[in-house]
Amino acid sequence: MAVADKYTRLEKLGEGTYATVYKGRARATGEIVALKEIRLDSEEGAPSTAIREISLMKELRHPNIVRLHDVIHTEENLVLVFEYMDLDLKKYMDTFGVEGALPQHTIKSFMFQLLRGTKFCHENRVLHRDLKPQNLLLTLKGVLKLADFGLARAFGIPVNTFSNEVVTLWYRAPDVLLGSRHYKTPIDIWSAGCIMAEMFTGRPLFPGKNNADQLLKIFELLGTPTEESWPKVTEHSEWKVFPMYPTPSSLAQVLPVIDAIGLDLLARMLTYIPEARISAKETLEHLYFVDVPVNITAMTYREKWAIV
Repeated sequence: MAVADKYTRLEKLGEGTYATVYKGRARATGEIVALKEIRLDSEEGAPSTAIREISLMKELRHPNIVRLHDVIHTEENLVLVFEYMDLDLKKYMDTFGVEGALPQHTIKSFMFQLLRGTKFCHENRVLHRDLKPQNLLLTLKGVLKLADFGLARAFGIPVNTFSNEVVTLWYRAPDVLLGSRHYKTPIDIWSAGCIMAEMFTGRPLFPGKNNADQLLKIFELLGTPTEESWPKVTEHSEWKVFPMYPTPSSLAQVLPVIDAIGLDLLARMLTYIPEARISAKETLEHLYFVDVPVNITAMTYREKWAIV
């Protein structure tokens, strides 16, 4: 069946290397949807990222993960039909933030939802591997959902060996930057910590220009790791002699607007040793979220939790 038989294409929402996203309307119900049209190569067929995204998203049904409604396959393209969301977190920060920075209660709400969606992925043995503001979609009522699972991977036992060419540079964990290919769920927690810090300041925490510069920006803030602070760190394939920043800068100095409890959560997410990094489940049990309503995605967002 052709796409036009089921959906009316409206305006273009965005365009990437492999796909173009349009706003659309279901002909049968009038429901507004997002149409992700992926161009097919005459020889290669559907990109592996699209196949992976479809297979994983059919399994991941959660209030904080964008819903895949339908898949339409034609000779020219593959169309993924998603629930429609109003904007992504980056656009939200640019539109409603003060120089990009958001109010503390908004950050707390968004982080809770981000981590709850991440926890569901991890419980279902899925790594997102590309958490960043552009891949977190929002409604204007403040519901946040994880999107773009093109780089996501299922993991299991025995330990998988993965590519280290994953996660947008600014949100990439130091173990992956150093060449680790044996990573698991902590890869997403580091990204979440970077996103949390960015919402407080409106600026990326580690805006590196390349792998080496990214590591230097991390080391400058958190201290250059040593064999004492991070056992076997020098055995990573990309390890070299880095400038020594012996004393970690205080996160409180860089992020003075975060209270002590929020700083504790952030520090636990931005921990060098992957095994020591806080898990998604543990983040949701952290004192930082003690006043967040459990059913926050179903709220009407009045009073304190109003988003806009």
